[in-house]
Amino acid sequence: MKITCIYFSILLLVCSCATQVPYTNAIRDEFALDTEEKMSKVQFYISHTIVMDEEIINENSSTTSNGTLINSSSTKKESIIIQAGTPCIFDSYGTRGEILVRFETGEGRTLKFSSKVNEANRRYYFDVDWNQTGGPKIKYGDVTYKIDVLRGSPRSAYIKVAKKKLEKVKRKDRFVRGMKVK
Repeated sequence: MKITCIYFSILLLVCSCATQVPYTNAIRDEFALDTEEKMSKVQFYISHTIVMDEEIINENSSTTSNGTLINSSSTKKESIIIQAGTPCIFDSYGTRGEILVRFETGEGRTLKFSSKVNEANRRYYFDVDWNQTGGPKIKYGDVTYKIDVLRGSPRSAYIKVAKKKLEKVKRKDRFVRGMKVK
């Protein structure tokens, strides 16, 4: 009996936890997420790590007072790393039905996710032009970043939602005492 109670408690705990599932059109339809107001109440998560790199190179050429040529350069590198499982929120819809999500505050600091095919179970993948010369680039805030395809898995990144299934079961037990012959 004690083992049964422990097993039931563990089962109840496991069943009550939310699992993360890909956000699809089927999820959208199941939960009637058809307005920006409803979408803003949903917690989204990123499935794979995305790394964005910015590199600014300043090169200056000059001469000293004795005629020596000086070629100086400085490089500033900044990377933005959005790790798998990072929570994000809905920002707005794009012009073609894409979903723009936000990981931090700031003007233009959103990433675009879209479903290429209008199938019910199609995921919303990270949307960037992967065929750009010099590698894929994205405007994030006021800065243009290059997507690092070697670190992380940006091509496979999609948005997920936490989904929990709640079932209420009413149970009533009645013990029968039986009958005796009169």
